[in-house]
Amino acid sequence: MLPLKRILLAEDSLLDAELTLAALEEHHLAHEVALVRDGAEVLDYLYQRGEFANAGQPRPVVVILDLKMPKVNGLEVLRQIKADPKLKTLPVVMLTSSREDQDLAHSYQLGVNAYVVKPVDFQEFLASIRQLAVFWATINQPPPAAKRGLLSDARLGPV
Repeated sequence: MLPLKRILLAEDSLLDAELTLAALEEHHLAHEVALVRDGAEVLDYLYQRGEFANAGQPRPVVVILDLKMPKVNGLEVLRQIKADPKLKTLPVVMLTSSREDQDLAHSYQLGVNAYVVKPVDFQEFLASIRQLAVFWATINQPPPAAKRGLLSDARLGPV
């Protein structure tokens, strides 16, 4: 089996976060999951600011991003990630309850790598999380710089 990597989970719903973490743990699909509760924390984590300034955390292999979050919504987080040359290759999966065509289209226009609607059924939700994690944390091959956990910009350091 391939080595497991870090997943950054951005989820403001405590229930959805717990279900996602339980699914990942049950199937041993991530070495570590960093949980953030709003869009501002996602950006702080990726840019190692605020409470994450001295954390020295490795770059996640994927960001699982909720669309509707407090402080900075998922679309704005996605826009900032994909506009930054140092982060734009970081895979972002939108995991949301929104079935709105506008949200789907806007997410893809901004460069999302996948858009997954959260299933209402518990078993389907667990299966969806498992499939996401298997692909992004074990099967998908990240770009060379991401494999080393480094970015080329010294101001960001390892992400």
